[in-house]
Amino acid sequence: MSAYHFPRWTDSIRPVLGFAAVIIPVYAVILMAYAFSAENLNVGYAPEQPIPFSHALHAGELEMDCRYCHNTVEKGAMAAIPPTSTCMNCHKSIRTESPLLKPLFDSAETGEPVEWVRVHDLPEFAYFNHSAHLSAGVSCVECHGRIDQMEVVRQEEPLSMGWCLECHREPQTRLRPREFVTDLGWETDEDRFELGQRLMDENHIQPRQDCTTCHR
Repeated sequence: MSAYHFPRWTDSIRPVLGFAAVIIPVYAVILMAYAFSAENLNVGYAPEQPIPFSHALHAGELEMDCRYCHNTVEKGAMAAIPPTSTCMNCHKSIRTESPLLKPLFDSAETGEPVEWVRVHDLPEFAYFNHSAHLSAGVSCVECHGRIDQMEVVRQEEPLSMGWCLECHREPQTRLRPREFVTDLGWETDEDRFELGQRLMDENHIQPRQDCTTCHR
């Protein structure tokens, strides 16, 4: 029985295949590094908004609770962008002549919403439930940073799958008593890991790590 032989022309492509076998993995590593760089994970992203809303003033100096504006955060998956009516509760009598607030007053008059630019925007294939995290004692700070100190809101964390899994695998240092979830400056003398472990035991917190937790 004669041995099977590849056509002679295949000899000419062997060097190319060898080159590709080296270059493609290197290219893939570079591409992945770029894809998951801070720039592409939006760390530091701080878009210009139609109204220069200062969280440092409202949440910081005035100590407004996050839930006043983002009023669905305890009950639903999404943290609602506040409607014009919420803003007008105060601004119908405060700084009513400010040119910076013209888009707000126009919105109140026309009924058209202010076109706020979302800062923290997960891809559609990723599911995140705000109410589940707040009820477990995960503060706004853990994902959004010290919003109460920001003149312009920026994205502080990568919000990547690996970053989320780190918290699900060891959430202890990110947990606090539920009554302090929106107290962005909250501190404790108790060891955070020990406190978190106690809260996990008391509240039966067992973060899931299977794919269907975030991909549904």
